[in-house]
Amino acid sequence: MNQNLDKKQARFQGENTSHRLGHIASNLARLRTFCDTAYPEAVKSVTDETICFIEWTAAEIEPEYAEELVNIQVQLARWRLTFDSIWSDGSERRNMSEQASAWSEQVLDMSGLLSESI
Repeated sequence: MNQNLDKKQARFQGENTSHRLGHIASNLARLRTFCDTAYPEAVKSVTDETICFIEWTAAEIEPEYAEELVNIQVQLARWRLTFDSIWSDGSERRNMSEQASAWSEQVLDMSGLLSESI
């Protein structure tokens, strides 16, 4: 398992910061979508991966962006600790979904990827 994580980390950190932020934004968008499914394991998996992606990125970006990412990471970790109660409460799942969506847009904006394509 650790070997797979090491490979994933090496591959992820081989990308430029903008693309890494894009992956984080994409994962957050997946969280939003997966909250509306019957697959809690998918939500857990993407949450765990996103926590790692943030860890592997935050130290290499501007401090104000790093702070925002770390705040997201902390909330994701809190969700993981109380996941079962969140998943069983429709209102809490909706809140999780809406927050993940807002973060996705925020991180995508941080990445600068949308302005690159103009």
